[in-house]
Amino acid sequence: MIIKEDIKQMFQVENIRKDFPILTRKVNGKPLVYFDNAATSQTPKQVIDVIVDYYTNYNANIHRGVHSLSQEATDKYEEAREKIKQHFNAKESHEVIFTSGTTHSINIISNGFSALLKEGDEVIVSALEHHSNIVPWQMLCDKTGAILKVIPMSQEGELEINEYDKLLSEKTKLVFVNHISNALGTINPIKSIIDKAHNVKAAVLIDGAQACPHIKPDVQELDVDFYVASAHKICGPTGVGVLYGKEEWLNKLPPYQGGGEMIATVSFEKTTYADLPHKFEAGTPNICGGIAFGAALDYMNAIGLETIANYEGELLQYGTEQLLEIEGLTIYGTSKNKASVISFNLDGIHPYDVGTLLDKMGIAVRTGHHCAQPIMDYYKIPGTVRASFSFYNTKEEIDVLVEGVKKAKLMLS
Repeated sequence: MIIKEDIKQMFQVENIRKDFPILTRKVNGKPLVYFDNAATSQTPKQVIDVIVDYYTNYNANIHRGVHSLSQEATDKYEEAREKIKQHFNAKESHEVIFTSGTTHSINIISNGFSALLKEGDEVIVSALEHHSNIVPWQMLCDKTGAILKVIPMSQEGELEINEYDKLLSEKTKLVFVNHISNALGTINPIKSIIDKAHNVKAAVLIDGAQACPHIKPDVQELDVDFYVASAHKICGPTGVGVLYGKEEWLNKLPPYQGGGEMIATVSFEKTTYADLPHKFEAGTPNICGGIAFGAALDYMNAIGLETIANYEGELLQYGTEQLLEIEGLTIYGTSKNKASVISFNLDGIHPYDVGTLLDKMGIAVRTGHHCAQPIMDYYKIPGTVRASFSFYNTKEEIDVLVEGVKKAKLMLS
């Protein structure tokens, strides 16, 4: 990728790190090295300030309020929706649905399709999925009698696209694939997957939770039917996410929840539903979270997603090279096209034990199956140590990780 010189000059990691207050703290007496970004990213002060400003100056419920605070909060909330629309290049702002996160977004769609599927229909997921993109579809199949099929994976952690081609048929109604694997970092060829599904008239949902910190998806260019993500992976707050859906599909699906905001008229005889996006936004939303989500996207876009991806690519290459110098260390997920995630194990040592010792050294990593148990079963391992890098991390921090892994190996062997 080509980085524009003016953008490159703007990106200085030491200056970026000053935006993140938590990076100055110590853990167990050691400077924090935060490599758990795939679970949740840290939040810059620019976003924290927006959260404080909301609760300090215009905390009020939104929509329909005639007083000034309500109108101000409504304007800010809807401005955030517009920012999300522009970031993902949605055609219409009402195709942007605020949710509590990726899992909530997926469940809205799986619940809606329970009214559209019948026995014998087929849905396809991939072997690389997070549990949140497996379990809802299993529940959907249990309800409807539809059949769940799985795109297999290779030893490198890539999807077997030739096998996907064989699974597709006129019975296929839905395809669900993550954009990037949370456990391995594999970047999936989603444009090809989407196009092939559309050839058999199947709808496609892409789980973008792990992709959005690294990639700026263009939902119109992808021609994807549904795309879902969480703010807390993208320097935003927890408890808020987005469901993008093509207007034609969102109009076909029934509401996920009933209550206030999602109605047009209510009587004891009959209720009619509100137009999009409110049809899927029952109840008082996470107002502050939505506004902060917009601020987080402003922050990421000011740096530039291409700039971020290039820098994180350098971290991935450096980290991979340094860790592979440790004898007995195995990296899982060796796709040539991957995000800045390294999942690894030390021979004969449980990942939990490695993670515990690293924490004593101030190094935050994730251990376990990462809510992707089928992947671990494929490799016949209990889990991995996962180090996931963000644009505010440094090569010097990777050096600390490598030394920490070496110490853990000596202590646990």
